[in-house]
Amino acid sequence: MAVADVGIIGGSGLYEMEGLSDIVVHRAETPFGAPSGDIVIGTLAGVRAAFLPRHGPGHRVSPSELPARANIWALKMLGVRHILSVSAVGSLREEMAPRHVVIPDQLVDRTRGRRPSTFFEQGIVAHVAFAEPFCPTLRSIVLEAAQAQLGAGEVHDGGTLVVMEGPQFSTRAESHMHRQLGSHLIGMTALPEAKLAREAEICYCTLAMVTDYDTWHDSHESVTVEMVVQNLLANAAHGQAIVAAALPQIMAHDTACDCGDALANAIITQREAIPPERLEALWPLISKYF
Repeated sequence: MAVADVGIIGGSGLYEMEGLSDIVVHRAETPFGAPSGDIVIGTLAGVRAAFLPRHGPGHRVSPSELPARANIWALKMLGVRHILSVSAVGSLREEMAPRHVVIPDQLVDRTRGRRPSTFFEQGIVAHVAFAEPFCPTLRSIVLEAAQAQLGAGEVHDGGTLVVMEGPQFSTRAESHMHRQLGSHLIGMTALPEAKLAREAEICYCTLAMVTDYDTWHDSHESVTVEMVVQNLLANAAHGQAIVAAALPQIMAHDTACDCGDALANAIITQREAIPPERLEALWPLISKYF
């Protein structure tokens, strides 16, 4: 039985979700190891939600070491159908200023292959569609909630988010290159989360909270931890308010997209060729198609 409808993954600066009631703390185990931390399940704005701090208690997990498969699997096993990812990002565009909010609609993967990005391996292959990496219905809801909280001038609809490996920040040359390629934001954590959420048939949307101008901006300081932390604190309250405002609307549009059928034509391996142990391990994801 589902115990949560919406998952909230809190990024840098958002380590707990205020306003939750009827709280239960869940310590999950998955076939992919333990998640980043305990999952806090509670009711917020009348919706049962599961909150997971992406970097764990005390921010101890580096972007390259995030157990993304365990995080997404654990939320799926709790019944989560929608994930709101709150992420700190750098801006590559003048108009997307620090402390603004962006609801990106595209991703570019600049990670280095250190992060497992699929549940389907070791004898079973699936190719999910990923042309639109964020759920359009969820994006629309979060955009409207953000605009209501902050006003249209501080909220931006759409943009390409580059996901770099990290944990170091960009060089100036990299920052200019990403701008020249037409990107709008840079971060370290939306991938492989978004890919795994699609494979798990969960709607996924990033609420990108701008902390800095990366290193490209001539009249602003290059990004530093001190700068990021200062803006994280200011952004955290906005993120909490936007999430709380979005939750009821998410439940009102629960079946308005195709994310829940992402695997319908994606599994290419014939059943008799799938190793029994892989079939068993992935059964919670694939059972409705076998």
